[in-house]
Amino acid sequence: MEKMIAVLFFIFSLTGCATIVGNDTQLVQVNSDPSGTSFQIKDDLDTVVAQGTTPQGVTLAKSDGSYFGKKNYQITFSKEGYSPVTLPLKASANGWYIGGNIIFGGLIGWLAVDPFNGGMYTLKPKSFSPILAPQTK
Repeated sequence: MEKMIAVLFFIFSLTGCATIVGNDTQLVQVNSDPSGTSFQIKDDLDTVVAQGTTPQGVTLAKSDGSYFGKKNYQITFSKEGYSPVTLPLKASANGWYIGGNIIFGGLIGWLAVDPFNGGMYTLKPKSFSPILAPQTK
């Protein structure tokens, strides 16, 4: 039994905590006032990664797969007769990466496993609900 516990502990220590409990993608809810507004999401490279009409949920990658490769986005809302609105969507390290690796993952989780997986990040905000202002003539 002691050998089994030691083996499980060793295997668990080779993983990162955020990788175990987190996903490499996140659902972001896109709403607006008025509803029926078009939106377009671009990544750091100015590539359109999603577009549609509000309300809608969009699944976005939290990492580009490179070492500490967090992804940030910009979402632009536009509707005829209204001023467009552009808002940031930023990735930041989550509690599982910071606190979980102190308890479970250690340096291997902090520096080797989690930095390659998007599970260590959370996209914020998790939802958008901008109020578009009517254009004045």
